[in-house]
Amino acid sequence: MEHTNLHETKIHGSPAFPYSVYHGRIPEWIPAFPLHWHESFELIYCDSGTLCATLWGRSYTLCVGDLLVILPHAVHSIEQAGAAEGEYFNIIFAPSLFKGAEGDPCYDKYVLPFVNDQRDMECFHPAGTAFSQAVTPCIQSLIAHRAESSSTGELIVKSGLFQLLYTMIQHSAPAEGNIRTLHLAYSRLKNALCYVQDSYDQAVTLSEAAGRCGFSESYFMKLFKDFTGKSFNAYLVDYRLELAAKQLSETDYKVIDVAENCGFHNHSYFSRAFHRKYQMTPLAYRKAAPLDGK
Repeated sequence: MEHTNLHETKIHGSPAFPYSVYHGRIPEWIPAFPLHWHESFELIYCDSGTLCATLWGRSYTLCVGDLLVILPHAVHSIEQAGAAEGEYFNIIFAPSLFKGAEGDPCYDKYVLPFVNDQRDMECFHPAGTAFSQAVTPCIQSLIAHRAESSSTGELIVKSGLFQLLYTMIQHSAPAEGNIRTLHLAYSRLKNALCYVQDSYDQAVTLSEAAGRCGFSESYFMKLFKDFTGKSFNAYLVDYRLELAAKQLSETDYKVIDVAENCGFHNHSYFSRAFHRKYQMTPLAYRKAAPLDGK
């Protein structure tokens, strides 16, 4: 069953112009976008309502006009904030867009420090803060021109991105040693996330997950809880349930087969866990969602 890659390698836009603006609406269009990371810069701009995002294990609630800046390689997710609905835009662009001619010192001087975790900045910027006020006009311009950005709007896109980069530099500082150490440890936890993604339908053990990250079990459990906000076992069950919900809404597999496909070999436990998460039985969930998932 197809599912979201944790390490996103998709080229946003085109190889020649790796930039895109996406429009999202939670939960009407998508219930959540699970933990993942990529090599691009990303901005999440809340356009209406409320939504929740996590970055490096920390949760943020975004309201209208709020911004979240996501640097390359940072692990993040987007989900519904309680019962609230939210509409947002993702602006995603590759660092290579800032590369000039050979010998141009700007890329190495201003962009690579963000890519290499040598420079850091506050990621959450509520509406009305200095950073938000400085960049919101260019963000709104990028959103307004998103339809023609890869064909006739390249100049206005690049001008906006360079203005954004300039403001990011003004609001950043060299990364402190403890931040870099924590991010390095968190990066090693990506191995555990990939282990779950690759083996969710098999026997998954905490000891194997900790070993793949190079941590003792006790340290792994603490770090993983800090990183994801839940225990490793809770994360595993939640991941399996989300895949089960996807199969229930998009296929006509029997409920018992869905449970087996997603690693639940005890049907009663699957039904109880599914009801706790979605407040309905698997069969009721299927009836509430058409097979085409729309």
